Amino acid sequence: MPPIHPPELASAAATLAAALGCGLLIGVERERSKGDGPARAFAGLRTFALVCVSGAAAALLQHMGLVLIGAAFVAALGVVAYARDRSEDPGATTEVALLLTYLIGVVCVWQLPLAAAMAAALTALLAARERLHRFVNEWLRPAEIRDGILLAALVLVALPLMPNRPLWGPVLNPATITQLLALLLAVQSLAHLCRRLLHARQAVAFSAFASGFVSSTATIATLGMSARRNSSEARLMAGGGLLSCVATLLQMLLVAAAVRPAWLSTLWLPALAGGCVAVVWGVWLVRGAPVGVGGALGSSPHTEGLGAAQGDRMFSLRGAMAIAALLAGIQVLVHALDLWLGQAGVLAGTLLASLVDLHSALAAVFVSSEPPQAGVPWALMLALGVHALSKSVTAALSGGVRYAAWLVPGLLVHTGLCMALLAV
Repeated sequence: MPPIHPPELASAAATLAAALGCGLLIGVERERSKGDGPARAFAGLRTFALVCVSGAAAALLQHMGLVLIGAAFVAALGVVAYARDRSEDPGATTEVALLLTYLIGVVCVWQLPLAAAMAAALTALLAARERLHRFVNEWLRPAEIRDGILLAALVLVALPLMPNRPLWGPVLNPATITQLLALLLAVQSLAHLCRRLLHARQAVAFSAFASGFVSSTATIATLGMSARRNSSEARLMAGGGLLSCVATLLQMLLVAAAVRPAWLSTLWLPALAGGCVAVVWGVWLVRGAPVGVGGALGSSPHTEGLGAAQGDRMFSLRGAMAIAALLAGIQVLVHALDLWLGQAGVLAGTLLASLVDLHSALAAVFVSSEPPQAGVPWALMLALGVHALSKSVTAALSGGVRYAAWLVPGLLVHTGLCMALLAV
């Protein structure tokens, strides 16, 4: 082995000190969980510290065989300890954590910040044992676990396997469609979990917000029918309908990020400004609703909306797939009109698509055009304006004059602001 110069010696000493700190951090938590007497766990503070330093020392010697031998020794030590455990519930957490601690010591030599982050994350995970068990066994519902597994499989298995190339011109990219589907499901799941943590009027607001990611127009219609049945709910339902429009603007950014990220520089300010107006206006309507209305609606069926969850479900897979398919279909339609009629075809296709679904129209524009092209922002403005008018008519027909009177002004103001900022 060549001689070690002072700068290298100082660096090696710092690495070993960092490995010692990582091992002590993890070991403190394991020592508290070790227990007393003959049934106590086999590894505690000193063992974890020594194992982490051993991993760093083996890596410093730059001999991969020695690193592998050390890992095999720690793994064998864990197997023996597990086999000798005579407790009623012999878990393998400490044994696995000990091997990971050794690997953290090795990583200290290669990437010290990464090793420190791994040590902190491992310690937090070990310390949260009781809370995690209660969360999984008591708080989570069976349908939520199934939906979570499905979403994880979509993101971790299906998405990487999808071919990332358009099948016709710039449209029908399987990876892009799958990514959009995963985004829809993830946002619906987040909104569902927020709804689980809140009550009363907040549940109405988050339910409408979650439903907006599936269809803001359908959400406005559903809440309008509820307002027609009970006129005292008109203001609260209008607030929920306006908050569903916030989801529309957020989903516009998600669609742009999934289809063509270059559009984000054009869209972020109009979406942010319009969304802030819709949030403030919608929250004002919800908070100003008559006392007692929110509590009555907190667990009623219509507050679940059309979005993520009916009952225990975190998302509507069928609804999200329908939206993804609609987006892809209208992209094909607008691309075909673009090839046939040019820019006039994009505008005509956008007008037709926005009557059905705003995001389908926008996705088609994003795919068919680049942000700098002249005249393209007018297609976006046209889509936003037509969609706002469609929602206004839907509100009046489904909820009546009182419901529309509360909802339509906020709808037109935040849409008009978006259109004005796009024109700048």
